[in-house]
Amino acid sequence: MTARRLSELEKGERRRAWLRTIAVLAVAWAVLITVYYLVPPGVLPARHHSDVSVVLHLSAAAALFAVILASQARRIVAAELPELRAVEALGFVIPLFLLLFAGFYLSMSNSSAAMFSEQLNHTRALYFAITVFSTVGFGDITPKTNFAEIVVSIQMLLDLVIIGAVVRLLLNAAQAGLARTQRSSDQS
Repeated sequence: MTARRLSELEKGERRRAWLRTIAVLAVAWAVLITVYYLVPPGVLPARHHSDVSVVLHLSAAAALFAVILASQARRIVAAELPELRAVEALGFVIPLFLLLFAGFYLSMSNSSAAMFSEQLNHTRALYFAITVFSTVGFGDITPKTNFAEIVVSIQMLLDLVIIGAVVRLLLNAAQAGLARTQRSSDQS
């Protein structure tokens, strides 16, 4: 399969490609959010949070995220339209990242009402994860224990990695996919 730039497509073909990307993202978001809301808070990590269990759960979530990210990068390189595939990947990994942290916050709040300034439900936990990611920080929900502050701090640091390194990785994968086409045409 030959990779093509989005700009090389005719107007109608480009519109269909964008609509397909939007549809894929809508389905992915619907599935991610549905799964998040269906998982009971007690099933999520940190129900009984010891330092070791939290490190293990955060490590497992980070490993899962890394595997999904690597899979997305490989799919971008091999895609027919690497630029749009990078948009899809970014539109999938950022909500996944936010939902993983929202799950941690929900479980932490469920294990102890003192963790945050108010008890979190699924929606409030997701809202809090998004406000931390966006650096808005309204102050309506705040961490109240050292443990909660550490987890929120970890998210803040990883937010910087997501914004910088992950976006760069996915864009580099799109460029590699486009370069693959250039190399194959140069060899012809």
